[in-house]
Amino acid sequence: MFEVTNITKEAFYFILTGIPGFEASHIWISIPFCFLYSISIMGNTTVLTVIRTEPSLRQPMYLFLSMLALTDLGLTLTTLPTVMQLLWFNICEISFEACFAQVFFIHTFSFMESSVLLAMSFDRYVAICRPLHYATILTNEVITKIGLAIICRCVLAVLPSLFLLKRLPFCHSHLLSHSYCLHQDMIRLVCGDIRFNSWYGFALVLLIIVMDPLLIVLSYAMILKSVLGVATWTERLRALNNCLSHILAVLVLYVPMVGVSMTHRFAKHASPLVHVIMANMYLLAPPVMNPIIYSVKTKQIRQGIMRLLSQRNMR
Repeated sequence: MFEVTNITKEAFYFILTGIPGFEASHIWISIPFCFLYSISIMGNTTVLTVIRTEPSLRQPMYLFLSMLALTDLGLTLTTLPTVMQLLWFNICEISFEACFAQVFFIHTFSFMESSVLLAMSFDRYVAICRPLHYATILTNEVITKIGLAIICRCVLAVLPSLFLLKRLPFCHSHLLSHSYCLHQDMIRLVCGDIRFNSWYGFALVLLIIVMDPLLIVLSYAMILKSVLGVATWTERLRALNNCLSHILAVLVLYVPMVGVSMTHRFAKHASPLVHVIMANMYLLAPPVMNPIIYSVKTKQIRQGIMRLLSQRNMR
């Protein structure tokens, strides 16, 4: 059976799953999904346009924000095709190669989201704790190197897991649990020895999913220590308010992530609907909420959006 599976590996398809129990209502369910995807694409595109067109926003904080918007846009465009074609046209099949490509981009952009938020926490630490050296520490050259390091880190983290998965035979059901391909979903369909894959996945969790938030917490502990040493409450509140948007973005990423992990660990026998909802929240919440958070809480972005809208109205 292993030989037959390996021979036909290039030809077979995985079967995607929509919303369990609501297959007849997929066309109606597509409306909120379409709305959320539209908000994500328009919101992140608007943030990128404002940062590109406003000379005053060529600062480290906004360059990191543009990285976050690009990452959110990439994550949105990675899941959109399979989700919407399933809900609109009931197309459930995805080829072996396309599924692996989607796994690569979903996990790469997810890790990049975490890495960019870590870089942004470093930016906030330097801005508050070493304000006089801010411009000399975070130069454009340093920011470019950080961006390239993030890309290399995430790509090199994801590729080995895909090579390890591709060498294994898929001889179980080809039915996936979501409307997109995830590594943890595909590994369940393997009938070979997955111990090395599991250990590698565990190492990735420790190095990225665990280490990044710990370093973010550490940076905020140092920020808090510095802020508490400031003389007046007004200055303390102003310093903390500068971090509020980033703190909300961190919560929007890691709260659903923890929820998905807890659901897989302690609610394995829960309704498939619960797992689908949690997974969609994890992948949709950051791209949808981040542009809203930064547009509402960041005065410069808000003013840039108003200027952009007024220029278009004048045309």
